[in-house]
Amino acid sequence: MRPVRKVLVVGGGTAGWLTATYLASQLAAARPGGIQVELVESPDISIVGVGEATFATIRQTLATIGLDEDQFIAGANATFKQGIRFDRWVRTPGGGERGHYFHPFALPSHSPGKPDLLPYWLLDHGPIGLSFAEAVTIQSQVVDAGRGPKRLSDAPWHAPLNHAYHLDAARFAALLAAHGCKRLGVVRHAATIERVELDETGAIACLHTREKGPLRADLYVDCSGFRSLLCGRALGVPWHSARDILFNDRAWAMQVPYERADAPIPPYTIATAHEAGWTWDIGLQDRRGVGYVFSSRHTSEERAEEVLRNHLGRVAEGLPARLIKFEAGYRREPWCRNCVAVGLAGGFVEPLESTGIALIELANYLLANLFPAVVEDFEPVARVFNRVVVARYETIFDFIKMHYCLTRRRDSQYWIDNADPESIPASLRDKLAMWRHRPPHSTDFIADFEMFLPSSWQYVLYGMEFRTDLSARRTLYDRVVEAQREFAEIQRIAHFAKGDLPDHRALVQAMAARAARG
Repeated sequence: MRPVRKVLVVGGGTAGWLTATYLASQLAAARPGGIQVELVESPDISIVGVGEATFATIRQTLATIGLDEDQFIAGANATFKQGIRFDRWVRTPGGGERGHYFHPFALPSHSPGKPDLLPYWLLDHGPIGLSFAEAVTIQSQVVDAGRGPKRLSDAPWHAPLNHAYHLDAARFAALLAAHGCKRLGVVRHAATIERVELDETGAIACLHTREKGPLRADLYVDCSGFRSLLCGRALGVPWHSARDILFNDRAWAMQVPYERADAPIPPYTIATAHEAGWTWDIGLQDRRGVGYVFSSRHTSEERAEEVLRNHLGRVAEGLPARLIKFEAGYRREPWCRNCVAVGLAGGFVEPLESTGIALIELANYLLANLFPAVVEDFEPVARVFNRVVVARYETIFDFIKMHYCLTRRRDSQYWIDNADPESIPASLRDKLAMWRHRPPHSTDFIADFEMFLPSSWQYVLYGMEFRTDLSARRTLYDRVVEAQREFAEIQRIAHFAKGDLPDHRALVQAMAARAARG
């Protein structure tokens, strides 16, 4: 038996450095007898900086690797993200109807012993005129008021309201690199890989670099982005495309300054639907990250850039835009022989709902906790890893497609095609069929490591104005008075929270200042 003593992560950026720091923290890389964790990155390759929004799991991940929250806020130019606001997704703009809905990170309120509020909202017993998210959480009102999810006095990584972050991808990677090398024992090699050598079994034997010569390890982690230098190119693991489900394959990205230094920072991502895709708008401390995600089958790159600039108006004049090409899908075997593909090398959904970094976190968690003691255990561990990761991609595809296929927009071929039943996976069609007479429930999602909880499906489903008819079960829901009291209590607490929680910009500035004081 040959023990696993060394891991080599290939590629920097968010995927590489998040993987290296997480593995180093969990595998005791800095202590005698721990697993060596090394990373090789080329100084000639830039970071694909579109992953500036995260998932709520990032808090646990960053706490696990020992990063200080104030230092993270300051070093990564980070702000708080409490959910996503979807503008113009339901119907063609201009009809005078409600033009947006919100997907909060907070769970629906459900006090012990009190009724589940969703059925009562569906039966029109909730507050008049409020969406599902507004009726069952305080978070919608908190973000509408521009408040942060926590107070300056709250403990690091803890808050009254669930949240994630917006961040500068390049600065985040640099912060992780410094933390990993100084605190966690990660060894960095600045080198360009020229050739991947395979052994007689087809596994990776060695990486030949221009600057450092041969680099060897027991396990290689491919974080080389869309190039997938190891898993894709060297090992030839096939790519399973989801282009027939998720049409978007391009994005124009821009960095946009605020019109004034004290401009409010929205504590959420804004996703605005357009003729052939949607724009993201992410507020950092000193700039906005904005981009247009679109389908090249439904528009040209030139027209897409025009849509983005028209959306931004004069603030975009003279600013460069960067075109990024991608394809939704995943490697069928992200763990193949002695190589594990993480991040873009292993798969990609699209920027909607910020699954990119969250999938990196999932892979890291699995890899660290399934980590084989000996090389001979790679094969059974790989089967478990691959089964879980592939299942997560398939479920996420369903969730993301649901945002598109429920639209009532018919103003362009893009939206017409997205609503075509032929583009909807059978697994999602089955879910929607069940939910026409009952709401989503936890029993619909029985797999471990589920990324989106039932509440997220509910927020999007009913934000898109899906109709669940409970009339045949109306007699089951006879606790109307109790439910209405709960709805009223949520509105009362929301009013209090808006006064108790600080302004979002003021909060991040105070945390950054505290970090500067040490």
